[in-house]
Amino acid sequence: MSMDSRGGLLPAFWVLLFAWGCSTVNAPTRPPNVILILVDDLGWTDLGFMGSDFYETPNIDRLASDGVRFTNAYAATTVCSPTRASVLTGKYPARLHVTDWIHGHARPWAKLRVPEWTEYLPLEETTLAEALRPLGYATASMGKWHLGDPPHYPKEQGFDINVAGYFRGQPPSYHAPYQIPTLEEGADGEYLTDRLAREAVAFIEKNQDRPFFLYLPFYTVHTPIQGKAEKIARYEAKAEALGEGRHRNPGYAAMIESLDEGVGRILDELDRLGLAEETLVLFTSDNGGLVLPLSDWGTITSNVPLREGKGSSYEGGVRVPLVIRWPGKVEPGREVAVPVISNDFVPTILEIVGAPEAAGIDGESLVPLLAGSGRLERDALFWHYPHYHPGGATPYGAVRVGDFKLIEFYEDERVELYNLRDDPGESQDLAAELPEKTRELEERLEDWRAQVGAQMPLGNPDYDPERAATFTR
Repeated sequence: MSMDSRGGLLPAFWVLLFAWGCSTVNAPTRPPNVILILVDDLGWTDLGFMGSDFYETPNIDRLASDGVRFTNAYAATTVCSPTRASVLTGKYPARLHVTDWIHGHARPWAKLRVPEWTEYLPLEETTLAEALRPLGYATASMGKWHLGDPPHYPKEQGFDINVAGYFRGQPPSYHAPYQIPTLEEGADGEYLTDRLAREAVAFIEKNQDRPFFLYLPFYTVHTPIQGKAEKIARYEAKAEALGEGRHRNPGYAAMIESLDEGVGRILDELDRLGLAEETLVLFTSDNGGLVLPLSDWGTITSNVPLREGKGSSYEGGVRVPLVIRWPGKVEPGREVAVPVISNDFVPTILEIVGAPEAAGIDGESLVPLLAGSGRLERDALFWHYPHYHPGGATPYGAVRVGDFKLIEFYEDERVELYNLRDDPGESQDLAAELPEKTRELEERLEDWRAQVGAQMPLGNPDYDPERAATFTR
């Protein structure tokens, strides 16, 4: 925090404005609007500005060119629900004990028995919506919730409006009828991503004269892989013309294009209403792209050069795209390579809007990085996933300090060490070569688990090696 001329603390919002040379004369008379777009299962390379030569994302690319791109951004976990809990509270999933997608996979014969984790976001936790309400914000959650059964829905967590959020993590269908109990049915054939974008635009228009917080967790691009027929046909032709390549799934590409169109509608609405410079927009994903063959076109996507994908301990499971845009306040087109994580959104937003600092959170405000005039105080990021996943994960923990990342596999206490600067694909395990660095990071990870009260898996008395790979849900 900075000091004013009387020796007192300057409100964080004004500090942020001063950091870019703005004066109080031209400052807004209300705190900025906040739009947080959280895409489901979008991979690190699944956008044009992130290097895809197949998926078409001109509107999201425009958002990136107008904002700051974080090239080492991470999800709090390798699956959805824990990251969503982190995004809304600023806490590590390990601290919340919300450590798997709700309600997770049951592996009754695995080597380890998973802990009795919390299968909902506790109502006692203060969400970002609850923190913003006292400042007069209108709040809405539109899209995937997946943070517990009733009564743990958005309206019980500080949101005025809940559109389409309920206990499931994927829609029964992307084409109406949707069979989502918290969404009024659309006309037959209506596309869910289009519908959520229209609902978002209507919310923005209705609340243009007051500050608003729009949490827009699109269901897309989660399975089922269902795009619009005309888009699929065009991408099938495109895939045939291009031949082999990293990204070639027509159904997935069609879903990404619809996502991009939805983002474009929202950006256009902000422009139409003259709200672009009064609105902070964050765009990211809840985990890495899914690389399993779960579509009519085979494998869904690829995270290359990163290793593996959703449900994995490696970079493809947790590294995600992140863009933050605030015209007139954030220098456009800048890249930041500092590692950041989804826990950081809550403290960042609260500092920008001038809300009281949240107590007991694990994230750190990204304002110094957005301003381009400072650095973060922390030097480490942590992960804890005491579960099994079809994407390849067995119970593990991980820590990144500087360029080094250590992964500890809980089944056999084996560790792997990678230098992500030199080896982003995690192909060369350095644990034996660098024993001192390995021990240092092991100790950091162990100390952090104790600090946050991480729940550990235990030995399973029903362990059956022949049946261990199966699961019941």
